[in-house]
Amino acid sequence: MDRMKIIKRRLSMSLRSARPVDDSLSELAEQMALDETPGARENGIVHENVKMGSDGESDQASGTSSDEVQSPVRVRMRNNHHRRISNEDINKRLSLPADIRLPEGYLEKFAMNSPPFDKPMSRRLRRASLSEIGFGKLETYIKLDKLGEGTYATVFKGRSKLTDNLVALKEIRLEHEEGAPCTAIREVSLLKDLKHANIVTLHDIIHTDKCLTLVFEYLEKDLKQYMDDCGNIMSVNNVKIFLYQLLRGLAYCHRRKVLHRDLKPQNLLISEKGELKLADFGLARAKSVPTKTYSNEVVTLWYRPPDVLLGSTEYSTPIDMWGVGCIFYEMITGRPLFPGSTVEDELHLIFRVLGTPTEKTWPGMPTSEEFKTYNFPLYRAEPLVNHAPRIDSDGHDLLSKLLQFDAKKRVSAEDALKHSYFRSLGEQVQTLPDTASIFSVKGIQLQKDPGKRSSVHPESTQGKSRRQSVLF
Repeated sequence: MDRMKIIKRRLSMSLRSARPVDDSLSELAEQMALDETPGARENGIVHENVKMGSDGESDQASGTSSDEVQSPVRVRMRNNHHRRISNEDINKRLSLPADIRLPEGYLEKFAMNSPPFDKPMSRRLRRASLSEIGFGKLETYIKLDKLGEGTYATVFKGRSKLTDNLVALKEIRLEHEEGAPCTAIREVSLLKDLKHANIVTLHDIIHTDKCLTLVFEYLEKDLKQYMDDCGNIMSVNNVKIFLYQLLRGLAYCHRRKVLHRDLKPQNLLISEKGELKLADFGLARAKSVPTKTYSNEVVTLWYRPPDVLLGSTEYSTPIDMWGVGCIFYEMITGRPLFPGSTVEDELHLIFRVLGTPTEKTWPGMPTSEEFKTYNFPLYRAEPLVNHAPRIDSDGHDLLSKLLQFDAKKRVSAEDALKHSYFRSLGEQVQTLPDTASIFSVKGIQLQKDPGKRSSVHPESTQGKSRRQSVLF
């Protein structure tokens, strides 16, 4: 009893002092070990200078099973065994890319400061380790060319000193009164948890007083630039590969209740190999359950579904599927499907092609007040194949399922991936790990686009390429 009173008194004195709690608790644990009687050690009770981690837990208790904690011999052996740590060990420990360049002498420092590899690493120590390597610092990246500028951000091409790879630096200006724009906060919070081969990778975040810099993997062009480069005449094989990758990245997002809400060719990046990656998650939202009410001022006009155009704010994953249909059509034909200039103009273009909604095609909408205010003429639906002659019957069926008026009837990204249109890609693409590229499957590769001009004889081949496009 007297010993317990002493311990309580020491603990209360430690907590009242101005010293850090971690230090006080560590000292208390050491003192308790010194106060132990020899008999206690003989009975197998061992306290080996228990140190508190930065998260407030002891290194000994954290991340080990009960039998490991109770086995003093095994604990001693692990603590006394000096394992040689390699770059690969650190990369795995800190979730770093394989090609990272660690600072000189960092291996030895990490080996001394890091807890044993069979125990978890505290959040504070991980942050400190990343900072020592160079993450979160502007001087780690060399700014090269300016790629573009928007309302809130400027994007630069850059190079990472850590990997020597090209990166995209998105500098978001911070206002003292308003702080970081909500679009930047959304983009960071969502992308840090989205790890997929068809979603752009966020490498680093740098926060200074004047700006927030997001460091992304660098990709040469977006889908709009790709289509421009091939004269808007793409190989139907390439259309299929791009569409599958778009659906694959989107299915991953939708499984995690993330809505992109701004799908368009400019937000789909293309690598030199042909990998398509979803980018610009500034308008994306994590959909809560039950459904929340969202803004209807989302999605670029040409790719916005009719239910949102007519004012709907209660939407879910089908909001993205309409945009997929529009992008599919644009890739196969080389022109946008519904290039409206206003909301009313956009609706007119949609109804001219797909027909004015009726109770049969869109139950409840023809009698709604939002719909009746426009007083649309009665347009008759036209077969989509009339507008996209290069599309085959399977492609036409998939396009029709994507462009459904009623959001509930639109095919999901998950189901679209299993559509017969993609049968020619083989069964292996259906079982790829999330982080694996579609090009890791044997036999899948891009073909030369019929509209792409030859760099040797650009003029002589132009007409021939355009005539041959009907064969693709």
